[in-house]
Amino acid sequence: MIDSRHKCVANITTMEGATAASASARDTSADAGPAGGPATDHKPLRVAVAGTGFIGVVHAHAARRAGARLVGVAASSASSAREAAQALDADRGFADAESLVTAADVDVVHICTPNNLHAPLARAALDAGKHVICEKPLAVDRDQAAELVRAADDAGVVAVVPFAYRFYPLVREARARVATGAVGAIRLIHGCYLQDWLATEDDDNWRVDPERGGPSRAFADIGSHWCDLVEFVTGDRLAAVCAEAVTAVPERVSDGDSHAFEGRPRARTDGIRRAVTTEDIMVVLFKTRRGVAGSVVVSQVSPGRKNRLQFEIAGADATLSFDQEQPELLWVGRRDASVVVARDAAHLAAEAARYAVLPPGHPQGYQGCFDAFVADTYEAIRAGSAAAVDGLPTFADGARAADITAAVLRSTRTHRWEDVP
Repeated sequence: MIDSRHKCVANITTMEGATAASASARDTSADAGPAGGPATDHKPLRVAVAGTGFIGVVHAHAARRAGARLVGVAASSASSAREAAQALDADRGFADAESLVTAADVDVVHICTPNNLHAPLARAALDAGKHVICEKPLAVDRDQAAELVRAADDAGVVAVVPFAYRFYPLVREARARVATGAVGAIRLIHGCYLQDWLATEDDDNWRVDPERGGPSRAFADIGSHWCDLVEFVTGDRLAAVCAEAVTAVPERVSDGDSHAFEGRPRARTDGIRRAVTTEDIMVVLFKTRRGVAGSVVVSQVSPGRKNRLQFEIAGADATLSFDQEQPELLWVGRRDASVVVARDAAHLAAEAARYAVLPPGHPQGYQGCFDAFVADTYEAIRAGSAAAVDGLPTFADGARAADITAAVLRSTRTHRWEDVP
């Protein structure tokens, strides 16, 4: 079933080229040929979305904003897919995800299914010559993720993972300041990613089931975002981790078909209680390849914290702090004075200003950030290479997240520092 809170998405006006890359990028957004071919037939990219929960609808919204034609969707059943197709104004509902990812009239496949289906669906799409946008985790283990990187390279297509927080303008500003040396040598990195949507035993979702979600939940689901963002901004990489996992809610009342972020849980007396084997909380110490110490706290059981991804990077000359719940602001701390930088293209680095698509004082949020990620992906498809767009998170970045997750899980078992490849 499609999440009914988002049925208005189908009525949103298409905006070609959601990023402000250039007028020419916007002008050519409807000129792409199928499967990244030459832009000669003046037709939009044909896309399909497998999975119509919260994040699937976000993908569909972003695809339409980037000027694509939504050929179809797949859901948990054929009837749900038909309902979703009508709500999202897609051409049709597919009987199943397998037929969607290999359909002859689809150029780009968006995979937004439960985690255990990511790798097989992505591989089928790659084998069919499709460009692929696959939700994270790219796969439930690092070997599968590495194999998908090789398959994408062999297929010669654009294959990306939605580490979309990279596309906030002020994340790009932080990255530019680090790159130019404005903060000085980095001394400390720390932060958190906190949510509360699984805070009680009545909260449940397919992600809690390791058969569908994988062996890590909180860290693989949201901690991977934090690690990707920090590595992206600093240009440094985690080299070793020491982690502690906590299952704060040891039993849950089973309702695996509930949607993420539904709000207050339904009190149930007739549900089946099941033991929880994946973590609600992960606390990680880390060291980077450049010798910087850091820490991150990841939680899906922190009441009142809805989606707080926050990082702080302390350099010799300045500290940068960003909170994605307040994405229009970047705190820049100095010993003599601190300032809050607001999103204003006129005062940002060029690589950040291109993502400031609204005037100052007109807030841009999560959907706009995701729109920019999808628009950049489609631009890369038109260009014929992911390398044509700076900062696009590819399958290699998805495999990197799988490597970090594997090291974190090893550390929770050995109670030692574990190296990250």
